[in-house]
Amino acid sequence: MLAVEGVSKRFGGLLAVDAASLTAPPGEITGLIGPNGAGKTTLFTIIAGFTRPSGGRVSLGGADITAMPAHRRAQLGVVRTFQIVQPFAGLTVRENIAVGSHLRHAGRAEALEHASAVGTRVGLGPELDKQAAALTIAGRKRLELARALATEPILLLLDEVLAGLNPSEIAAMLPILRDLAATGVTILMIEHVMQAVMQLCSTVHVLAQGRMIAAGPPREVCTDPAVIEAYLGAGAAARMASHG
Repeated sequence: MLAVEGVSKRFGGLLAVDAASLTAPPGEITGLIGPNGAGKTTLFTIIAGFTRPSGGRVSLGGADITAMPAHRRAQLGVVRTFQIVQPFAGLTVRENIAVGSHLRHAGRAEALEHASAVGTRVGLGPELDKQAAALTIAGRKRLELARALATEPILLLLDEVLAGLNPSEIAAMLPILRDLAATGVTILMIEHVMQAVMQLCSTVHVLAQGRMIAAGPPREVCTDPAVIEAYLGAGAAARMASHG
């Protein structure tokens, strides 16, 4: 579904992403992990079309979309959520979701009806007529997911959709994400909640200092010495091995 090939992004003298490559197979949940400042969100903005890469190629279903702007990618079904959730505070939850629905449903009544169905699907059914500003953090995370889902994506880019949630709230979100993949939505997720990554992702790619340093099944990746060093510092893998 998605192929990122040798993508780089330079901001002046800073090489934020350095020849990074990854793939996201159709209908699966793929993880993108790495330490803070690794370049994960920059790579997301490139995939979503908000930023042009300095080099490399992004393809969707085999078609090159590297030069395509974000709004055209959204029409093709490439949609992202944002790490910092900012709902339209003056609108209801249903109206917020309808903002996404309008991409495919021009009429207001049709968009609101679709928004209601999407909101119910992500567990916001009882909150649909509330003001979005009144939602809890968990509610806002669900709203951000619903707004993206309302665009009817084929590729959903989730940027730390579980951040800030407590364990029970995370546990409640996992079946929703699994259900999305089961119905054919391809998901690429940036996530620091490793418990969720282990349970959801078939494949994980690890970005550190702008470069991909590992890829594979989550359990293999988490024991990779290069990944341990990236997260915990030089010598960490050897120290862990000696204590094992």
